[in-house]
Amino acid sequence: MKSLFLVRHAKSSRDDTTLPDKDRPLNDRGKRDAPRMGERLAKRDVKVDLILSSPASRALATAEIIAKELDYNPKDIVVDDRLYPGAVDDLLNMIHKLDHMLDRVMLVGHNPTLTEVAQRLSSEITAMPTCAVAEFTFNTKSWPDVGKDTLAMVALDYPKKS
Repeated sequence: MKSLFLVRHAKSSRDDTTLPDKDRPLNDRGKRDAPRMGERLAKRDVKVDLILSSPASRALATAEIIAKELDYNPKDIVVDDRLYPGAVDDLLNMIHKLDHMLDRVMLVGHNPTLTEVAQRLSSEITAMPTCAVAEFTFNTKSWPDVGKDTLAMVALDYPKKS
């Protein structure tokens, strides 16, 4: 079984209009939501073998906050430029080329790309709000086989979900 977690970065600030998009930080809501989502994952005893993050400040901050909640060393987060802004086919290729020794991988990135990737993997996900976590479990031992035909389970959680 392979598990993939797609995480849309938490809410970001647009207060400083002089900042380049890539440098926008999390706003107060984002700083509250990211630990909340990390705690929810930790309560379910989620463990990940690898976290890949967009280099954008808001995505990397989200990844670091969630990593801490999952007892994953934030220094082990791999920053991957393909996640910013991200193209659907690039992300799917990235997933299909993951090391076969990895069983649970988390990608932290941006919309609309993450929603589009989620929709390609399952018709059950129609949107990913900020700080949403889409979890996919595939009945396969090989990342190149990951897709709708190997999907065993899908779940979506987000901060405003009760």
